[in-house]
Amino acid sequence: MGKAVRMQGSTVAFRSGFCALVGRPNAGKSTLVNACVGGKIAITSPVAQTTRRRLRAVVNAEGGQIVIVDTPGLHKPKDTLGKELNKTALGELADADVVAYLVDATAPAGTGDAWVARHVEGSDAPYKLLVITKADLVSQDEAAVQLEKARGLARFDDALVISAKEGFNVDLFLRLILDHLPEGPRWFPDDMGSDASDEDIVADLVREKLLLRLRQEVPHSIAVTCDEIDYADDGHASIAATVIVERAGQKGIVVGSGGSMIKSVGIEARRDIERMLGCKVYLDLNVKVAPLWRRDARAIRRLGYSSED
Repeated sequence: MGKAVRMQGSTVAFRSGFCALVGRPNAGKSTLVNACVGGKIAITSPVAQTTRRRLRAVVNAEGGQIVIVDTPGLHKPKDTLGKELNKTALGELADADVVAYLVDATAPAGTGDAWVARHVEGSDAPYKLLVITKADLVSQDEAAVQLEKARGLARFDDALVISAKEGFNVDLFLRLILDHLPEGPRWFPDDMGSDASDEDIVADLVREKLLLRLRQEVPHSIAVTCDEIDYADDGHASIAATVIVERAGQKGIVVGSGGSMIKSVGIEARRDIERMLGCKVYLDLNVKVAPLWRRDARAIRRLGYSSED
């Protein structure tokens, strides 16, 4: 699990609670999570549906604890997997103390954004924050225009423009959340950075490298499971993981000529896994075909992508 991060605070009573990040695919939710914790615990890529599991990241403050919930991007689903991802994201609105609705500054707000905004407005969260992301990619005037357009989608208590990559207004984002959390207990230990298991993080890191290398429909058809992590007496870790695709042709693409693709993916993933585990890693990747797994509710549940998990 990732390292816990601590920020300075000024509140007297101990505040704690949950902030759900919601938005369209590629709105910058996972990038913002990583910026808030000061390290990489959520994978990112330009591919829609990169985030498939809810992730709770912990930010410890002086006098408070913020639990930031990363959710899958809300979209018009084309299969059973898409429906489950939407259910996961929308389900987090029910229990959140704060809902942060993220809107990409570089993408014109459309009907999909309005649909998400209606769900945010209809949630019971006491504090709703509009966040315009990716400010580093647009001018101040363009960010201001997007902010005004997004304000018109729903009623928000506050609005903020940020750049997670440059750290612009990230501290202010955390301050706004902390100031609007209720008094409560410390939900997670000080040294716990997220609720993700090592196995889930390994699987996601492998999938991230595949997403960054593959194009067209192949990335959407990929799932990864971490089957085993075995720690040797010398401190090294041996990891077995399986890459799952839907068709034999996709398996050939993932493996690559002479195994070149899967070898490169393994090398890149191993570096991140070693940083995460703090030890040398031997990574064994296998590829198998599970026809139409994205339409199979049981397969989706076994992979941990179900809203029921």
